[in-house]
Amino acid sequence: MPLQNRVMPTGEIVAAPPRGLFTGNRGIIHDPATRTLLTRRWSSKAWITCVCEFRGRRRAVMARQSWTELFFLDEATALAAGHRPCFLCRCDDAEKFRDAWQRGNGLARASAKDIDAVLHAERLAGRAKRLHPLPSAIEQLPDGAMLQAGVILRAAVTPKQPAAPAIAGAACYLIVNGRALLWSFDGYRGVDAAPLDAQLLTPPSTLRALAAGYRPRLHLSPLQHAPTSS
Repeated sequence: MPLQNRVMPTGEIVAAPPRGLFTGNRGIIHDPATRTLLTRRWSSKAWITCVCEFRGRRRAVMARQSWTELFFLDEATALAAGHRPCFLCRCDDAEKFRDAWQRGNGLARASAKDIDAVLHAERLAGRAKRLHPLPSAIEQLPDGAMLQAGVILRAAVTPKQPAAPAIAGAACYLIVNGRALLWSFDGYRGVDAAPLDAQLLTPPSTLRALAAGYRPRLHLSPLQHAPTSS
């Protein structure tokens, strides 16, 4: 049975079989005796995203006196949940993220603690995920942005049956090339749907870093839905 350590773009931590491309942590939030989560969902404001393998080191998951290993489908998922690249195991990516974060947010210099403080205010509303209004049309959002929305399913239209769009429940979407792709723990897929009442999952300061040029590492599935040139 999988451990409760898979992170959704909403920041929720659940049990699911797929491990994903990245690991990371929010400090120690587990009981090593039972390998289950405590009631708190963070013990540090440094929510980081790490590579799954680093210098051949092997870790026992949810071990004693050790941070709680969390897993993400890809970096867009981690960024949406409020994490940032680790300055140890992902130093190059972390510096690229910081450079883009500084440019996007109009700052000359920001330390990791500065970034963490801003992200902490943007990612949480009490114990719940903080959602943000979209700053632009979905088609204008940068690649790697994630949003939460219901969908209007586009039904087929016939002369005898006018379109009566059905509204489905809230889901998470990745933006690639101006298109919204439905997120799952297994990857992304295209949907014949229009997001309804969308709200931004990606923290606004991170969204501005994406707009300023940071390119998160995505699961390969979005490439299957990228438009092809004619």
